[in-house]
Amino acid sequence: MIEQHPEYIIGIDIGTGSAKAVAIDVEGKVLSDYQVFYPTQSVHAGYSEQDPEIIWKAFADCVKKIISFLKYQPISISLSSAMHSLMVMNKNNQPITPLITWADTRSGDIAQKIRKLPEAENLYKMTGTPIHSMIPLCKIIWLKENEPENFASAFKFISIKEFIWFKLFSVYEIDYSIASATGLFDIINLKWNALSLQLAGINSSQLSEIVSTEFIRKDAKVAVTSLLSISPNTSFCIGASDGCLANVGSYALEKGTAALTIGTSGAIRVASSKPIFDFASMSFNYLLDKTTFICGGPVNNGGNVVEWLFKAILKIENPSDSDYKNLFKIIDTVPEGSKGLIFLPYLFGERAPVWDEKSSGLFFGIKSLHDNSFFLRATLEGICYSMYQVLKIVESSTEKIVQLNVGGGFIHSKSWMKILSDITGKKLCVIETEDSSAIGAALLNMKALNMIDDYSSLKPESNLFVEPDLNNHLLYQKYYSVFKSLYECLKLSMHNDYEINFDL
Repeated sequence: MIEQHPEYIIGIDIGTGSAKAVAIDVEGKVLSDYQVFYPTQSVHAGYSEQDPEIIWKAFADCVKKIISFLKYQPISISLSSAMHSLMVMNKNNQPITPLITWADTRSGDIAQKIRKLPEAENLYKMTGTPIHSMIPLCKIIWLKENEPENFASAFKFISIKEFIWFKLFSVYEIDYSIASATGLFDIINLKWNALSLQLAGINSSQLSEIVSTEFIRKDAKVAVTSLLSISPNTSFCIGASDGCLANVGSYALEKGTAALTIGTSGAIRVASSKPIFDFASMSFNYLLDKTTFICGGPVNNGGNVVEWLFKAILKIENPSDSDYKNLFKIIDTVPEGSKGLIFLPYLFGERAPVWDEKSSGLFFGIKSLHDNSFFLRATLEGICYSMYQVLKIVESSTEKIVQLNVGGGFIHSKSWMKILSDITGKKLCVIETEDSSAIGAALLNMKALNMIDDYSSLKPESNLFVEPDLNNHLLYQKYYSVFKSLYECLKLSMHNDYEINFDL
């Protein structure tokens, strides 16, 4: 008797720090997952670069490991990836720059200049993208001004997903979702934006062909199918961005529900049938598909701040699971609000809501009673205050949010989730513990293949809710009022300090 295997889809999220693959069957059950980490280099202050070939190898390893474990072929493979990356390809289709990630801030002054242009608000509303050093528009202008040889040799300006797609099919194609995060794309008319191209000094032929997020190809190169151990008939769905697919994978597409993610960085996102524009706070508006926008705000400082805690404060270079458990045990001994010790978590500059590459971190309200444990708790509270500030802005532009579907590494800590729930005053719902962006990629692929009619048909029963303590929330509100005033009070001092350090 022939053994029957459940059909499955592989969703792969090409993240900033790792590639994560998840295999799910047609019932939505996770069959297997695999993750490969890779490094980021910072050769100068503000630089954040990666080797795209290492990321391609990680992508390939994820596919091979999933198939090796399950011992049979997937129906299809779908891609999610981090937004805002940029690299330059020459006419021989070879990279002539490293991959510049979203975290790279070298074009910060360029972003500030664009924000001051008379047409800045119009540019923001045409592209739906915050004007910030993270976006490829600003990165391309920086290359034009600082690396004219690479700029002049540019055949294509592409993202990491386009690089991997080219490896698979030898064509340059980009989905609506990744395109909508570039600052170069008209999110209403679904074409490259003329004003953006003019500012960048490039033409549309130097960018990839734009396709739907449900676009599917089956003609992967023979050498690639052999490398990945897949059938030549295996299809690939181009997918969307990690942010948009996190909403899909965490089933946060309904009114009154937002997706909140804290991984390396963090973000809050809601689904909307139209863009939600706020030029002052520059909320983002990225396309999931032709009729769905994922709107919200990203922060730079999330799990990377906890990594800093371990290295800089606790002197632990490679924290183990027990190190994390000990950290949260210590934090649980400190009262809510850390007795007035407040942390502004802008260690890596900040995106929403201040959009300031020159901002910096700060401990405020230090008293003699504050020992090491207070600084540890205040750090987590500061990250949550920052997320709450973005949540308040998003909520002011849409209807009331009653539930946060949460994902990212922080969900493994009940203490951290309790702090977040109490600060925001919102109920948290953990839908699943796998990577929501990779899950979202697989679900989008199923929809593209007509295996499901809508995403909610596979929504699992949640195994965890975290309810806020409203008394704690009222206390946190008082401290939050201090937190949100700190940046504006100290902005000039932060900039002066930044310029001093930059000149040294």
